[in-house]
Amino acid sequence: MVVIRLTRMGTKHKPFYRIVATDKRRPRESRYIDLIGHYNPMSETPELKVDFDKYNDWIKKGAKPSTTVKSLIKKVISDN
Repeated sequence: MVVIRLTRMGTKHKPFYRIVATDKRRPRESRYIDLIGHYNPMSETPELKVDFDKYNDWIKKGAKPSTTVKSLIKKVISDN
């Protein structure tokens, strides 16, 4: 099963995250199928960029977003 979730990048105490489509059974920092966007909570204003074409394509294929990704997407949609 494919899920859309965050994968942690960056250094200790300075994380940023990639939003990726990956197999549910894989560890958090392992290979991913497709890069969908990124999220940087450490900047002055948290930065979130998502390719909605890829996101919607994966949802149509049956991928399930994690609760965190789902809440971030809602936040982006409500801001626009």
